[in-house]
Amino acid sequence: MSPDPSRPVDAVLLAGPTCAGKSALALAVAERFPVEIVSVDSAQVYRGMDIGTSKPSREEQGRVRHHLIDVCDPAEAYSAGRFRRDALALVEGIRSRGRIPLLVGGTMLYFRALTRGIAHLPAADATVRAQIDERARRIGWPALHGELASRDPEAAARIRPTDGQRIQRALEVLQLTGEPLSQLQRLTAPPPLVFAAFALAPDDRAQLYARIDARFLAMMEQGFLEEVRGLRSRGDLHPDLPSLRCVGYRQLWAHLAGECDLATAIAAGQRATRNLAKRQLTWIRSEPTFCRIRGLEDPALAPMLAELAALAGRS
Repeated sequence: MSPDPSRPVDAVLLAGPTCAGKSALALAVAERFPVEIVSVDSAQVYRGMDIGTSKPSREEQGRVRHHLIDVCDPAEAYSAGRFRRDALALVEGIRSRGRIPLLVGGTMLYFRALTRGIAHLPAADATVRAQIDERARRIGWPALHGELASRDPEAAARIRPTDGQRIQRALEVLQLTGEPLSQLQRLTAPPPLVFAAFALAPDDRAQLYARIDARFLAMMEQGFLEEVRGLRSRGDLHPDLPSLRCVGYRQLWAHLAGECDLATAIAAGQRATRNLAKRQLTWIRSEPTFCRIRGLEDPALAPMLAELAALAGRS
């Protein structure tokens, strides 16, 4: 809910783990209220990555206007800072058109950047990143994580030793600024807008995991492997890019590189997606400002509909 009852809500947030039904709920809401959907998904921003990201279909995007889908090439990096700037501008633009911004997705880092602000960190430096990537290829990300732990133990404690993307960023910031990332992140700017925040988080984790496994197999039938093969055939992409670290893509890329058979890659992709959902649920439990919705029939859905109705009344 709004953290400040004296200020009107500017937009509604709908977070949740992968495969929880967020997109279906958002489309159902769009049949009742004049919403535009802003994707909060670090994979759907990439063009040519459609099947493995469960991107809304052309028909769905035709029914409801969507934003922050297909906004950059897989060779680019899309950061939480860029998302925050884009999302804040979109919220204001949507409101100016008399419509309701509904921000939907599962990239929890983006929600945190939006609701808590973000430190003024240096922009990505391609040369520095290439140097770090080269060192990772020689000695491995766990070794670089150990180096980070000696220089910024607070940041290292929050980062898994195999999370190359976040290790790279923390070391990059150290090299560019001489300051630990953890220290810079304390200097956050408060968000200029007010959000009503909700999270679709089902109680039955076993059922969620079963849906995740089934959806991965369905994506394979839809041509997920061919999608990854097409990305690989470009010749300018590599598995250290943020786009190709996305769950599913990383595992199928490894198969195409001859590192494992297809069955192993599929099982690894399913497992990585389940682990992602587990981390997303953990984040939701740690965020008291997000009102939890356990399903489409949950009475807790009423406050979300009330916020949308209030926004519609102000449009």
